[in-house]
Amino acid sequence: MPARKPIVGIPCDLRMIGPHPFHAVGEKYIVAVRDGAGALPLLIPVLENPIDIDEILDTVDGILLTGSPSNVAPKRYGGPAPREGVLQDERRDATTLPLIRRIVGHGTPLLAVCRGFQELNVAHGGTLYQHVEEVPGRMDHREDKTAPLDVQYAPIHDVTLSGTLERIAGARTIKVNSLHGQGIDRLGQGLVAEAIAPDGQIEGVRVTDARAFALGVQWHPEWRFWENDFSARLFAAFGEAMR
Repeated sequence: MPARKPIVGIPCDLRMIGPHPFHAVGEKYIVAVRDGAGALPLLIPVLENPIDIDEILDTVDGILLTGSPSNVAPKRYGGPAPREGVLQDERRDATTLPLIRRIVGHGTPLLAVCRGFQELNVAHGGTLYQHVEEVPGRMDHREDKTAPLDVQYAPIHDVTLSGTLERIAGARTIKVNSLHGQGIDRLGQGLVAEAIAPDGQIEGVRVTDARAFALGVQWHPEWRFWENDFSARLFAAFGEAMR
């Protein structure tokens, strides 16, 4: 019989559709897990009473933390209250942050993207800039939301790589897309920066004491991953770590 595909747990966003709460994950992440990592995506709802972490980790072979229109609640890292209109998802925070803190010692491979990258930093005691474009010396890392998706997700700036990310890429520098308003301020304990933007913004990290693959990136490698050499390599490495 063929070997069982690894199972990747993907915590959902909580979205209101009309008067009802729905648990949702963007299709691009699901496809990247299935076709890029060669794994079976399993969506994890973010319930008011969160699913037991041991039950999650006993079920899955890896965790993917995705991007989202919402941001980590600033109270989670001692930041000021968000501005009016900034979307939060405290149900997701309540599921993902404790999960991140447990997953490293459990030895389950972890890949964190965009919001997930920021969750990874906060779970390790780090802080976030809520508006990177207002930080002196930083670029505006946000996308033009009026542009077509192909333009929004096009590679736009370089990042300088080191460590595991450099080995996966097979290159010191790659060009990445940029669709984020928030970003790492103080780096969390136990994380090492492995991707730096030209303005000094940290855009990739590795968990130093992880027993398995544990990486996070600020950009969106899931977007048409098959068209980008690094993105394809990253999801393939995630899949290999699980197998």
